[in-house]
Order: sequence, then structure tokens, then C-alpha cells
Amino acid sequence: MDPMIALLDYGSGNLRSVEKALRKVGADVQVTTRPEGMRDAHGVVLPGVGAFDDCLGALQRQELLAAVKEFIRSGRPFLGICVGYQALFDRSEEFNSCAAGLGIFGGNVVRFAAAPGLKIPQIGWNQIEITRPECPLYAGIPNGSHVYFVHSFFPQPTDPGIVATSTTYGQPFASSVWRENVYATQFHPEKSQGVGLRFLKNFVTLVGS
Repeated sequence: MDPMIALLDYGSGNLRSVEKALRKVGADVQVTTRPEGMRDAHGVVLPGVGAFDDCLGALQRQELLAAVKEFIRSGRPFLGICVGYQALFDRSEEFNSCAAGLGIFGGNVVRFAAAPGLKIPQIGWNQIEITRPECPLYAGIPNGSHVYFVHSFFPQPTDPGIVATSTTYGQPFASSVWRENVYATQFHPEKSQGVGLRFLKNFVTLVGS
């Protein structure tokens, strides 16, 4: 039986593309807006497009903040994407943000520093340097692979040991992290063609193991 993955729906714009990509690589996806939808899930994905405060506010209204923390404590695999990655940190400086993040990882979300010729947001393809090749979600993915980004902000982890990949856009930044059962990416695997599908397939395989 395919592993059941709960895809959290809090009004994120890329929800359907993530759902479609997960189904393509063999997941049984259940879109949910409530904590009870996570109860029997083998894995959870928190996608994201938009603002940090909007994401955290919606999760709070839907009673998903505590449920996400409880799920992560259960040891089952969890994947955050884009704003769903940023939400795992303490705070964001986006738009004078006042929302507290989930605090799963220490660190704040900051804006790219302005530089001559640097366009903000970063929109398009960029390379990843795999700094932790033992991370199971990068199995079969070559170092230097290109993935797709759309963002102006990125987390700065207080613990550099969680950084799974690094990318440079004017400055180096943590394009993905991993600690125990929690994985998160600033890039969009659902938009990253073959590399992204392999990444998601690895997550589905991990969930089913």
C-alpha cells in the first residue's frame, strides 16, 4: 500500500502542484486543513507560497501549529517547502513580521542583501551544493544539480550542522536543512523537474520505510 502523506492546506498557492508531484512519485496524498487529518499520516508536507505571517496566521486559525509540533515529536517524516521551510524557524524580518515561527530550528528568516545587478526576488534556476550527502532525500541527486527558486527571504540557521545544501545568490544561504525526521527546502521540488521529482520520490520512499 502506498504511504499516506498529509498535505497541509492553509491557502498556499502551490498546493495543487505539490499534490500532483507527490502523486506522480507514488504517494497517497490526503489534503487536510485540520489536525485530525494528520493523525494517521505516515508523513506530512507543509508547502508554501506567500508571506511568513500569512502562513503562521492561517496555521494558527486552523489549529495546525500545535499539531505540526506534535507530529514532528512523533518521529514521522516531515517536509517543509519554501515558506513551509521558513515557518520552521523562530522569526522573520519579512514586512516587519510579528508572528512567531514554529521554532523547530533556531534562527531567523532574513532578506537578501541588495547588491549591484542582483534581482530580488530570486526567481529561476540555481545550483545546490550538497553539504550533507548522507541526507536520504539527496540519494541519486548529483552535487551541483539545478533546482527552482522563488523567494526574497531565507533562513539563517543558528546551527550550521543542520544545513543539507548551500546555494549562492549574491551570498551563500542554506537552501535546505535536515535534522532527524525534519527536512525542509527553500527551493520548490515540485517545480524542479527531474531533480525535484527524485527528491520527492526519496521522501515518499522514506515515509514508506
